[in-house]
Amino acid sequence: MLGKFRRKVFDLHERIPTPLTTDILERIGALYAVEAEVRGQPPDARHRARQERSQPLVDALRGMLDVALRRLSPKSDMAKAIAYGTKRWPALCRFLEDGRLEIDNTEHRSHAGGMVETRRAERALRGVAVGRRNWLFAGSRAGGERAATIYTIIQTCKANGVDPQAYIADVIARIADDWPARRWDELMPWNWVPHTDQPVAQAA
Repeated sequence: MLGKFRRKVFDLHERIPTPLTTDILERIGALYAVEAEVRGQPPDARHRARQERSQPLVDALRGMLDVALRRLSPKSDMAKAIAYGTKRWPALCRFLEDGRLEIDNTEHRSHAGGMVETRRAERALRGVAVGRRNWLFAGSRAGGERAATIYTIIQTCKANGVDPQAYIADVIARIADDWPARRWDELMPWNWVPHTDQPVAQAA
């Protein structure tokens, strides 16, 4: 969400740079700088850093956006861009409350021509888009819902660096052995620990 808000402001900045667009982009840039430092750290460490460092930046950003909205014409492109962010503020700030979440859906990677942005969710669904020609029908509504569940499990495994095939096989075996309901949380992909005699491949 923050990435989309930033893109709207950046597009206006490219057309006509102003002190306001510069200020907003610099403030958002400071948030991304924090994320760059904590990327790859455990969720609790990321959450702690966000609460200590990012939360004050987000609060200051919201304050200046509110001031700017009061000064701008509601019909201006800048006011519309800012309103897009403020109306979606809870979603924009959700990453602050959960260290497992990313700041946005954008992945930045190096490329010979510079930096390339890709969308994590779109990339995760690419396999579904490619494969749907091979399974035109799921058979029934229930079949479609089961397929959606499997897709979700697989992508969640990949997001947590877990081999989906090893994970699913192990979890099914544990459930078959009457895994206690009070310990379901241990079987979530982000908590799962394989048997010591079972090698786990990192997802590509």
